Amino acid sequence: MTELVYRAPGKVNLGLRCSSRRPDGYHNLVTVFMAVELADTLTCTTLPGRIEVDISGEGAGQIPTDGSDLTGRAAALLRTRFGDPSMGARLVVDKAIPVAGGMAGGSADAAAALRACNELWGLGVGAPDLMSLAAELGADVPFALLGGVALGVRRGDVLTPLPCPGTYHWVFALARRGLSTQDVFARHDELSADGQDARLDELIDVLTSGDASLVGAHLVNDLTPAAVSLRPEIGETLAFGSALPGVVGAVLSGSGPTCAFLCLTEKAADDVAARLPELPQVLGTRVADGPVSVD
Repeated sequence: MTELVYRAPGKVNLGLRCSSRRPDGYHNLVTVFMAVELADTLTCTTLPGRIEVDISGEGAGQIPTDGSDLTGRAAALLRTRFGDPSMGARLVVDKAIPVAGGMAGGSADAAAALRACNELWGLGVGAPDLMSLAAELGADVPFALLGGVALGVRRGDVLTPLPCPGTYHWVFALARRGLSTQDVFARHDELSADGQDARLDELIDVLTSGDASLVGAHLVNDLTPAAVSLRPEIGETLAFGSALPGVVGAVLSGSGPTCAFLCLTEKAADDVAARLPELPQVLGTRVADGPVSVD
């Protein structure tokens, strides 16, 4: 029996600029993604005629496995568009990326399912078509297919790879409670004064330097005020971590509640990871380097 194993890296948004709500309900985004080592693992085996999803690991109980999850939907969409009903797969996801944490774990799993089932079923679907399917599944899924570092515009799903030399040392502070992306965007709409689009030119420029201190000084997320309004402890976590030795930048990852801290060295990252759980709202920490490629 063929067994395929794929890593599904999470992401951090180095910069995220967000307009107010568009008439179609979406928001125009300008964001810079970085894929990081913190990753789920997806194992895919043949199961003729059926698609089944089994999820284990941290937060697994929060994810449905009835086909409504992104992993199952990705496999089903690929089969509908390019396969036939006789094809099936058992998809086993071992979670390491926090659920509802703003690190796109579900999107990473969906991208891994597209890649794995494409190989398992011998479909030979090319990258452009896989990207199109990914965009149908969700705004973060295309980047999860691409990996590395990229600029995302529109919903964040139109991507341009960016040069980013060097290795960046991250500490992720995991919150005790998840935070709904929908709730954060709704609060952002309540707080936003206008719908002007913003740019991330300075951040993109300093990425080419490979200087973590410069990059850290340009980390930004327009959703932070909304997330902090919903969960004030997020602001406390960002402030506490920012003041720790070796931290050169802090940013809310995506819509939160995970907070990301950029550190100068691997040793500093380990020290920061040990300190952050002093806060009662921090469930734990993860240390991960970036950027990483998608296998």
